[in-house]
Amino acid sequence: QVQLVESGGGLVQAGGSLTLTCLISGSISSINAMGWYRQSPGNERELVGIFTSGNSITYSDSAKGRFAVTRNNDKNTMYLQMHNLKPEDTAVYYCAAVVISGTFSQYWGQGTQVTVSS
Repeated sequence: QVQLVESGGGLVQAGGSLTLTCLISGSISSINAMGWYRQSPGNERELVGIFTSGNSITYSDSAKGRFAVTRNNDKNTMYLQMHNLKPEDTAVYYCAAVVISGTFSQYWGQGTQVTVSS
């Protein structure tokens, strides 16, 4: 089992920056991939950026150049640094982790709201 708790969401003006934090606990050593997703009203949940094997990170096209996913293994924490925010970045942001151990298990945090005003 993996538990994920996000924090750091809020209201920010367009062009501003925000950093989200994901605190990870449980069977951390079993995690194969972890990253960030987001979901805006009326849309499906979409990838923002994710660590896969080793330190390789894959970003969505909308996140490239503006967002950065980092982690601090000593603090069991992952971050999403967002810069030059746009109103279309408004969404609930979720931390996610995948464990592949015989079966595929995906874990989600509760989400944190990010609202970008124009």
